[in-house]
Amino acid sequence: CVRYGRWKWKATRKGKANWIRSLLGVGYWIQGFRCFPWMAVNFFLKDSVKVDPSSLQILQNSANLPMVGKPLHGVVSDAVYISGQHRVPYIAIGAFLQAVSWLAIAILSQFNLSIFTMSLYLLLSNLGASIAEVANDAIVAEMAKSKKAQSASSGELQSFVWTASSVGGVLGNLLGGIAIDRFSPQSMFLFFGLLLVLQFFLTISVPERSLNLPKNPSHAGIRKQLSELLAALEKPEIAYSIAWFAASYAIIPVLTGTMFFYQTQYLKIDASVLGISKVFGQAVMLLWGVIYNRSLKSVRPRKLIEAIQVTMAVFMISDVLFAKGIYRQIGLPDSLYVVVFSGVLEVLFFFKILPFSILIAQLCPPGCEGSLMAFVMSAVALAFIVSGYLGVALASYVGVTGNDFSGFPLGLLVQAVCTLLPLFWSSWIPDDVKSKTRTE
Repeated sequence: CVRYGRWKWKATRKGKANWIRSLLGVGYWIQGFRCFPWMAVNFFLKDSVKVDPSSLQILQNSANLPMVGKPLHGVVSDAVYISGQHRVPYIAIGAFLQAVSWLAIAILSQFNLSIFTMSLYLLLSNLGASIAEVANDAIVAEMAKSKKAQSASSGELQSFVWTASSVGGVLGNLLGGIAIDRFSPQSMFLFFGLLLVLQFFLTISVPERSLNLPKNPSHAGIRKQLSELLAALEKPEIAYSIAWFAASYAIIPVLTGTMFFYQTQYLKIDASVLGISKVFGQAVMLLWGVIYNRSLKSVRPRKLIEAIQVTMAVFMISDVLFAKGIYRQIGLPDSLYVVVFSGVLEVLFFFKILPFSILIAQLCPPGCEGSLMAFVMSAVALAFIVSGYLGVALASYVGVTGNDFSGFPLGLLVQAVCTLLPLFWSSWIPDDVKSKTRTE
């Protein structure tokens, strides 16, 4: 009987772990696969709506405004329970809102959908994505704080969801690069909408009690949750870390829209090459998750994040040489550079998120995991929006248009210099979290 009881307990525990991995695996995979319809959005706006590079970049960044509301979503999911559950229902709500928006875009874009109406649906899609991401991130943070997670290898669950998101990104970009030449953008919107419908029904079939999430000691309402979030943000190590992390993105004037037009309009790079480039980048990000989990978990967060920041600047300087045609003169094809270097640079921006999310999970006080992680991702989303708007201003300042890219190398050089600036105050990131936690 004792042996049977032990076996049953281990089997039950393993089953709950499988439920968690399945739910998070699907959620983060869908999150990574969102690049599939967004590739179609970029080409639809460029070819059908005829927007210019600045307008495209403004729309890309403005559509991310719902991501800034993540702290509110986190506070609500921490404090407001739906049928005794406060994570799974919000994942389902997020999937439902995304499904409605993409299916509407698929149907309406066949009848001369205006850019204003499309922007509204993209905002609705990102609202749903932000709600689902907050709930998923909260589950990861809660499990990271549990005794079982602390006894296991640190960052294992974070690495798992990172891998799931990367796999989704690889498939999304690979299929997107192939589909954009063979199917209409509307078909791609429809396909992704149906995937979200499937995720919705899978999510509502999972009872939250099967996940065995840690009990939330702060289940005392939104006001209580807000006060605990504010208390967490008053901790210097948390406040300074988030401030540096957000500023390290916001200070960089990204030129994504301009680069997209430069590659497709000026260099005439085929859409399939862009898809392969993004696949290569996602594969590198997947490899990064594996390498971090196996070899870099013991590296101090500040040192690792600084190294990533410097690497980003080096790749941006390489883009300057690319825009000047230096690589072309020495025999390196433009398409090969786009696949390898552009693919890696695009995902380098996200390399810092993995070690930083683990750092915040270690610093986060119990009970406000959802709100604090949501606040972090909201700060990052706002930083990306500011970065995108600064990129539009920089492109205008150096005189880049849809047909004139003579000032593009100068813009890329300014971008590289701005990337190095946050290194001057990187001391805001705690250098030894484990010892600090033991002291507290």
